Amino acid sequence: MSHARAIHLSRRGLLAAGGAAGLGVALAACGDDKGEAKDGGSGSAAAKSGPWTFKDDRGKTVKLDKVPANIVAFTGVGAALYDYGVQVKGVFGPTTTTGGKPDVQAGDMDVSKVTVLGNAWGQFNVEKYAALAPDVLITTMFDDAGTLWYVPEQSTKQIAELAPSVGISVYDRQITQPLQRMWDLAESLGADMKAAKVTDAKKRFEAAAARLRAAAKAKPHLKVMAGSASDQLFYVSGTRLSIDLEYFKALGVNFVEPPESAKKQGGGWYESLSWENVDKYQADIIMMDDRSSAIQPADITKPTWKKLPAVKAGQVIARSPEPILSYDKCVPLLTSLAEALEKAKKVS
Repeated sequence: MSHARAIHLSRRGLLAAGGAAGLGVALAACGDDKGEAKDGGSGSAAAKSGPWTFKDDRGKTVKLDKVPANIVAFTGVGAALYDYGVQVKGVFGPTTTTGGKPDVQAGDMDVSKVTVLGNAWGQFNVEKYAALAPDVLITTMFDDAGTLWYVPEQSTKQIAELAPSVGISVYDRQITQPLQRMWDLAESLGADMKAAKVTDAKKRFEAAAARLRAAAKAKPHLKVMAGSASDQLFYVSGTRLSIDLEYFKALGVNFVEPPESAKKQGGGWYESLSWENVDKYQADIIMMDDRSSAIQPADITKPTWKKLPAVKAGQVIARSPEPILSYDKCVPLLTSLAEALEKAKKVS
């Protein structure tokens, strides 16, 4: 797994260690105090009063006397809510890079305006969390056991005692389902889902999906591989389990599919290869994990990588294994793959 974090290969730890294997490639080893409206990039969420109820993807229903104002969320969830006009108070998960810039998973959020409880796997400052007087904690789930993403196992009980939690599943389904769930959640939190920016983004998503379907239909012979790089290993994701890849496949994209037996070490998400064997699968387009915990294509120096036909042809694009679940942020994921298919030549 990525870096030295391939230790403790529990199912949960396996999913977490971050970039090397990009979800699907690996989910690898690795509000405002008063509920006032705040600009979240797509208009402001109108303050709501009265009781609030939301049933999450564990089947658990959270009931509060009023709509949550002090929201703490996984960074990617906070970024999605921001796109809908809902400002979270605190975040946990990859938020800033080592240089202090916003992490790719932070989207358009102003990271200087949120309290960061932890910036890496295993980091979650419970004392800071308590000080925020949280109304609710919201995150995603990458398994069918209802495990809350980036909530440390050792602190789960303490965290649960401070506020109720909401989990949105991003496990073994197409991306359209969690997109709708995040839409429903944002709406329940007071977001204006009729705002032009919001409805336009959804229309752009639908148009991008149609474009990708057409591109895949026009070039069914092109093979696409989803990969992620660490110093020691290269990870190849299968489409099963990953919300983005399952959807792209449903639209007709022809993916490299490692056999299930080869993905056992990766919890069913991916196959790990030594760099000497990085040419095991033939691909015309390679999608590479864009998370900060993965080595980016421009920084890969392995000779075997540079010899791959898709790399030599310049047919390498970015992939977001943990998509920000707003329509606005998912449009580029569809568009970049469609464009790559439209332009790519058969090289494998």
